[in-house]
Amino acid sequence: MDLVKVAANSRATAVAGAIAGIIRERGRVDVQAIGAGAVNQAIKAIAIARGYLELDAIEIACIPSFSEVSIDGKERTAMRFAVESITAFATEVGVTLTEQSRP
Repeated sequence: MDLVKVAANSRATAVAGAIAGIIRERGRVDVQAIGAGAVNQAIKAIAIARGYLELDAIEIACIPSFSEVSIDGKERTAMRFAVESITAFATEVGVTLTEQSRP
């Protein structure tokens, strides 16, 4: 599983490019952020990546969750966003996405 770690000072467009590239290659990526600033950048990057992928007719879904991580021996709570291509999933199960079924 690919993991993109986002910091508060990460450039949202650069992170978006990484997300879009991994989605194109593998169809799924996890994005992890710790702290309000990092979560903000992560969400912006996912929205920007959606725009990049839309040009290739790839739709994505984002599923948020909490994750416990250890940093310097201390437990921290991170936000983890599972970003998945719903276009690839729809193709796998034989469903056609229409304008009405897209978010």
